[in-house]
Amino acid sequence: MIKLFRVDQRLLHGQVAFSWTNAIGADCILVANDEAATNALKMTTIKLAKPQGVKLVVKTVDDSIAALKSGATDKYKLLVVVESVADAKRLIDQVEGVTSLNLGGIKAKEGTKRVSKAINLLPEEETLLHQIIEKNIEVEIRQVPTDTQIIFK
Repeated sequence: MIKLFRVDQRLLHGQVAFSWTNAIGADCILVANDEAATNALKMTTIKLAKPQGVKLVVKTVDDSIAALKSGATDKYKLLVVVESVADAKRLIDQVEGVTSLNLGGIKAKEGTKRVSKAINLLPEEETLLHQIIEKNIEVEIRQVPTDTQIIFK
């Protein structure tokens, strides 16, 4: 069961690994990222951020979709992390049962609009988020569980 589905460009780091897993009672973190699944250095960095006692799985986005659809992950309380809004949309389009999306960190780059202190969106990312909202999925902005929840509209 997906307890939290998060977009964070940094993927797994102290903030996600500790505050969110504790707050939602996650026993497994699924990092759905093509580069992390195939880059040994990035994989090592992610493994260093894993909280003790929590299972960590790093897969490509397509392999993550397959695992979520197969039921193999049903026994876990999952924290799913993707790097981009586009990856989140890909997963949401193919996996049943996603009810909310947490935006945790998207860095500024050329052409982005700042929508919160840690969220900067390109016009095409805003479009994707509105398509997600049209599927009756709540999109929230919160870096850590103790932050005030901001609903993206």
